[in-house]
Amino acid sequence: MPKSLIARAVALLSAAVALGLLLAVAITLWRESDKAAIELTEKGVSGAALVGGPFELTDQHGNRVSDRDFRGRFMLVYFGYSFCPDICPTDLAAMGAALDRLGAEGEAVQPIFITIDPERDTVQRLADYAPLFHPRLIALTGTPEEIRRAASAYRVYFEKAGEGRDYLMNHSGIIYLMDRDGSFITHFPQGTPAEDIADKIRARWALGDLGSG
Repeated sequence: MPKSLIARAVALLSAAVALGLLLAVAITLWRESDKAAIELTEKGVSGAALVGGPFELTDQHGNRVSDRDFRGRFMLVYFGYSFCPDICPTDLAAMGAALDRLGAEGEAVQPIFITIDPERDTVQRLADYAPLFHPRLIALTGTPEEIRRAASAYRVYFEKAGEGRDYLMNHSGIIYLMDRDGSFITHFPQGTPAEDIADKIRARWALGDLGSG
């Protein structure tokens, strides 16, 4: 092989490796900044909410719903999809069980599930899915753009993985606790047990973080 072709091949390979490294670094920095933003907000370092924001979507009964409809109540918000094989059902079940453990106190907290897969998560699909986890769970869907805006406000990562009707969705799995004004209070990482969620909410309540009702 001529030296010029070898040199060109080496240059192309080096460029590809460099591009791959840059992408890896960018993704890492994005995820770290996302995590840091949540931590800073939870510690009260930021003067403005970095997680949460307005949304307008459609619930499992076909009604249009916005974040303003939940003012005066706390929200437990989770983004996922009904075809999720394990992570979403586990976290939604933990949300429902945590509310049950809270008893009467739990009535002040509204559980909300927002799909990141509006293509398959229709109103009827969510109507069948939501009651599996809690009778008060509100499940929301919408247009792809509406979902994207809501996910962006909550700093939720998601992307489609695979083709055909059996594709999966890669996504972050975080349960957000929002206050009566829709502002971020704290979050629960993927896989947090129900008792830990309930205990942390009770602890916040005892400290006065959740208000008096």
